[in-house]
Amino acid sequence: MNTEEVAKKVVELVRKQAWYEALDTLYDDNIVSVEAFSMSGGSPETRGKEGVRGKIDWWVNATEVHSFTANGPFVAHDRFVVQYDADVTDKNSKQRRKLSEVGVYTVKDGKIIREEFLPRAD
Repeated sequence: MNTEEVAKKVVELVRKQAWYEALDTLYDDNIVSVEAFSMSGGSPETRGKEGVRGKIDWWVNATEVHSFTANGPFVAHDRFVVQYDADVTDKNSKQRRKLSEVGVYTVKDGKIIREEFLPRAD
């Protein structure tokens, strides 16, 4: 797949919240995933599919998703951007909040090799 095809497939799958299918079919084994902030005070960077699978596990187990939208993709060269907006409740604290961020992705040989998430500044 070329970058645009990968980008469109990402949007298709995340709109269905098919996180694991996206990981298994579209991500390189050596993916580098970068969050804006670290959950545990360590590095915001996660490496490898299993590390990203752990992030997905955390998201699925920690949040109740009321709505989730993916806008885009915006594609050029080997990169694409998707805007994500979510209305979620933290299952532990019961705090409901709205999240908005973009994911910036880099594709090589038909697989996502890097993703970086940038939250909207309020």
